[in-house]
Amino acid sequence: MAYFLQKEGKKVHIIDNNNPRSSSKHAAGIINPITGRRYVKSWRIEDLLPFATKTYREIEAEHNIKVFNEIPLIRTLFDQGQRNHWMLRLNDPTYAPFMDGKAEMGAYAEHLIPDFSYGQVLQSARLDIPALIAHFRQYWIAAGVLSTLDVDFQQLELKPGQVVYQSFTAKKIIFCEGNQAKNNPYFNYLPFGGAKGEVFEIEIPSVKFERIIKRQVFIVPLSNGNYWIGSTNRNQFENDLPSAYGKAFLIEKLAAFLKADYKIVSHNAAIRPTVKDRRPFLGIHPLYPQLALFNGLGTKGASLGPFWARHFIQHLIYDQPLETDVNIERFNISPKSGAKSIII
Repeated sequence: MAYFLQKEGKKVHIIDNNNPRSSSKHAAGIINPITGRRYVKSWRIEDLLPFATKTYREIEAEHNIKVFNEIPLIRTLFDQGQRNHWMLRLNDPTYAPFMDGKAEMGAYAEHLIPDFSYGQVLQSARLDIPALIAHFRQYWIAAGVLSTLDVDFQQLELKPGQVVYQSFTAKKIIFCEGNQAKNNPYFNYLPFGGAKGEVFEIEIPSVKFERIIKRQVFIVPLSNGNYWIGSTNRNQFENDLPSAYGKAFLIEKLAAFLKADYKIVSHNAAIRPTVKDRRPFLGIHPLYPQLALFNGLGTKGASLGPFWARHFIQHLIYDQPLETDVNIERFNISPKSGAKSIII
């Protein structure tokens, strides 16, 4: 959002408490055009993927960083039924650009317990989200437009056509809080959920895998030579800390298909923002037009983020209509009473 706002010549100031348990800081950043057990195209992938690729390539060129890698993704097909279903999708012309019936296993061929068959996803990629966040954080701190603060809603003052927070005055505040949005007194009326994910970073000294593979969990090559392993997905949880359950789950799933010895470098956990209908939350508060929300990207933020950020900014600046699928008005829910009481 800040990147595209600056592209439009708008002044921005970012308030971010640099939460070490933010889900983005532990995300793999996988862009996967074919998802689910039925091997369906990701929602709006024909629109999202080209725009995401263009955006990340532009960021790399403008900032002299490397964060985006197009990398093949291999899917395990457990039996003949899954193989038949994969091939059926492959015969659909609209799916053919994203699927291959013959997977190039590379080093995986020697170091995996063989499964029935494999399919290969085309146009898949990985965005190094932690590196992207770290770069922009330092970039914006150096530019004097990022403050490391917690937001105290009691200090938020709404005036006609503007919002004031401490020493900052703006036309709008855009809340991009991830899972913490459920604690936002202005937007907590929306049906936010939350899913706890736990991941490993591991070393595999004996091999060099150059592809992503999915067999219940992902193995994802990282830029430092290690591998991201994940993830668990639990809707019921007590906290956002790594758990014995998560560790045992990941070890069990790895043991089912990885033969190579490995060392666990780190075990992390975070809460992803989830949405009732698995679509982003974009919109303006129905009572307070100074307040906006950009949220609900979930596990597909690497592909969803650029397109919908640009779409929302076109709405904010040029009054272009928001698509119904992402507009928070689609739920037809009114804000909870009492939110107004915190306005000074």
